[in-house]
Amino acid sequence: MKKAMIILNPSSGKEKSREYLPRLQEVLQPFYKELTIKETQKEGDAIFYAKEACLHRYDSVISMGGDGTISETINGFGEIDFIPRLGIIPFGTINDFARALHIPLNPMEAIEMLASQTTKMVDIGKINNGYFMNVLAVGAIAEASYNVTVEQKTKLGPIAYLIEGVKALIKKTPFVLRIEHDSGAWEGKAYLMIAALTNSVGGFESLEPNAEVNDGKLHIFIIKEISIPKIFKIIPSLLKGELKYNDQVEYIKTSVSSISSSEELAVNIDGDEGMLLPIQANVLRNHLSVFVPPSSLGRQNNEEE
Repeated sequence: MKKAMIILNPSSGKEKSREYLPRLQEVLQPFYKELTIKETQKEGDAIFYAKEACLHRYDSVISMGGDGTISETINGFGEIDFIPRLGIIPFGTINDFARALHIPLNPMEAIEMLASQTTKMVDIGKINNGYFMNVLAVGAIAEASYNVTVEQKTKLGPIAYLIEGVKALIKKTPFVLRIEHDSGAWEGKAYLMIAALTNSVGGFESLEPNAEVNDGKLHIFIIKEISIPKIFKIIPSLLKGELKYNDQVEYIKTSVSSISSSEELAVNIDGDEGMLLPIQANVLRNHLSVFVPPSSLGRQNNEEE
C-alpha cells in the first residue's frame, strides 16, 4: 500500500498554504492509499517529520513551504537508508531549488504537476554533519541577505538581494580565504564566496548556466577584488551567465571542498546563517528523487516506479 506524507508550513504563502491542501489531496489520492498531513509549528518540525517518513517508509513526502521548509525536509532525510521521493509545492519568495528543477513557482501549477508522478534524481550537498539543497556563501552579500525584509523580497524579488549585497560589498574589507578542492587549493583575499549546486542563486538563474542538478559538482565563485567601477562590470557578467570569465572572479568546479579562514566567518546555508568556518563540503551525487515536470527531463528517462 503506497502512502505519502504532506509536510505543510501553515505560515507560508502569506498564510494561505492551507487553501491548496484540498486540491493536493485530490491529485495524490489516485496514487496513494494513505495520506498523512503534518503541519509545522516551529523551527525543526519539518526535520522531525521527514525523519518519521523515512522510518515508516513513506513512498513520498510533499513539502509545502518556502526554501526553509524544504531545506529542513532534506536535512531530515539526511543519509538514511530509505528516503522517500520528494515533492515541492513552493510558497517562498525566491524558491531557488524549485527554479533549478523547473518546478512551477505557482503553487497550484506545482500541485497539478504531481499528477504525472515524474521524478528525477538530483544532488544534495553535505556540510560537516548537515545538508544543503542549493548554496553556501561567505562574505558581504551572504551577511547582507539577513537584512532583506519580507516586504523587500515580495516587492523586488532577487533584486532586493543584489541591492543589499552591493551596499555591503562597498563597505566591507576583504578576508583571507583558503579553499581546498579536487585539483588543489586556492588561497587569497576575497569579498565573497559562493558555492552552488545549481544554476539558481538568490533568484538569479544565470550564475553558472551549465550547472546541472545532478552533475556531482559544487560550482565555487570567489570575488577577489571590488570597487564601484568593478561592481558595475561584475553585475552584467552575472546577468549574462558569464561571471566565471570576469577578471575579478575565481571559478572552481569540484566535488569536495574544505573551506577555512583565519577570521571568524559564518557560512550562509541556503539563505540562513549557519556554522562558522572551517567547513567540509561535498556533493552527494544523485541522492534524492524529486518530482519534476515531464518536460524538464529532456532526453532522460522517467524512473521506474
